[in-house]
Amino acid sequence: MENNKVKIAIIGFGTVGSGVAKIILESRGNIAQRTGVDLELAHVVDLDLARERPVNLPAGMLHDDFDKVLADSEVSIGVELIGGTETAAVIQEKLLKAGKDVVSANKALLAEKGEEIIYKTAREQGRCVAFEASCCGGIPIIGAIQSGLRANSISAMYGIVNGTCNYILSEMIHKGKEYRIALKEAQAAGYAEADPTLDVDGTDSAHKLAILAMLAYGKKIDFDSILIEGIDQVQLADILYGKEMGYVMKLLAIAEQTDEGLSLRVQPSFINQEEPLAKVSGPFNAVSIFGDAVGHTSYYGRGAGMMPTASAVVADIIEVARGNARRIFEATPGLGRPVEAACLCPDDEITSRFYLRLSVIDQPGVFGRIADILGQNQISILACLQHESESSDNVPVVFMTHKARQGDINKALESIVRLDVVKDKPVCIHVVTPPKG
Repeated sequence: MENNKVKIAIIGFGTVGSGVAKIILESRGNIAQRTGVDLELAHVVDLDLARERPVNLPAGMLHDDFDKVLADSEVSIGVELIGGTETAAVIQEKLLKAGKDVVSANKALLAEKGEEIIYKTAREQGRCVAFEASCCGGIPIIGAIQSGLRANSISAMYGIVNGTCNYILSEMIHKGKEYRIALKEAQAAGYAEADPTLDVDGTDSAHKLAILAMLAYGKKIDFDSILIEGIDQVQLADILYGKEMGYVMKLLAIAEQTDEGLSLRVQPSFINQEEPLAKVSGPFNAVSIFGDAVGHTSYYGRGAGMMPTASAVVADIIEVARGNARRIFEATPGLGRPVEAACLCPDDEITSRFYLRLSVIDQPGVFGRIADILGQNQISILACLQHESESSDNVPVVFMTHKARQGDINKALESIVRLDVVKDKPVCIHVVTPPKG
């Protein structure tokens, strides 16, 4: 049987674009044999035509004229890999209006403007947008949610979805490095950008959470409503105290269905050292999803990098070429079908166990005064840790609580910080306990 020939244009010839071109050019025959789709790379568009890349393109394929792609009626798939939101949005819109399906790894654009601009345009034009590579690099997490888990009502998702942060935290946990040192080494090793802000402040993880939550719960997600905390304020002391108590800190992207609504947050969180997510180290990603029928499922792999991300992009190209991506797009709430906004759980109603570190003057009655305030706010102490100190000033005391409301914790800390025996600002970190099953 003759293979279906599909012409493709890549817009953006950076790290991922180079990987996509490399796979298509070097594996074209194998892909055609395995899938029945003959991928022909017709255009590669980039502003920089001189920089060396790890792939050699045929003469004339690389150029800087995006209009040539729009005018080429034989190109049916446009692959947007430039990143950012403004220019990328224009490119995707023009591709869709020119009658071309879009493949993208652009998490920021899809999380912030997907429903408002991109998905709406695709629906109007009868096209589709595929974006497996936008979340977790080479891990096929979007495919799992859209297809493999579709029979399930998902109660919770917990994800380590940023390799930069996971690498930094792993160095702090296992080697006792301070944050600034671990960050500098991550940059030197190529795991962190020169400007790592969007990674370490939690924004990158929140973009991915918005996309995954929209797919998992079939609701419109307001990105600005996601609670976001990064690792840039994490202190080594808390990581070490938590480790001593049997917990590992991870930056988690969390989605939990509660009685008060859907809770969406990105936070440095402690998890028990025996949990599978606690064992994910270095620049790797992992996502745990809990469904009512399947129970606990886990997905693990490389969440970034040229070839893992390119692998996901090419997989999307193949599914678009086969027609599968458009059928899924048209049937998926939030993509091909407009949906109502998610009802989000107010931040104060989030329930969790908590790690609290206080700096106190070591004198009789301090524990009692703190315990009274916690008790008055319906907070029960599970464990306490204090090391012997030679000084009576600023002695660190760590409390681990039973499950409590965030609002009650906030009120308790407001009272505790006013005590004359408490010095410095208290540290409060969520302790996440994934469901069993």
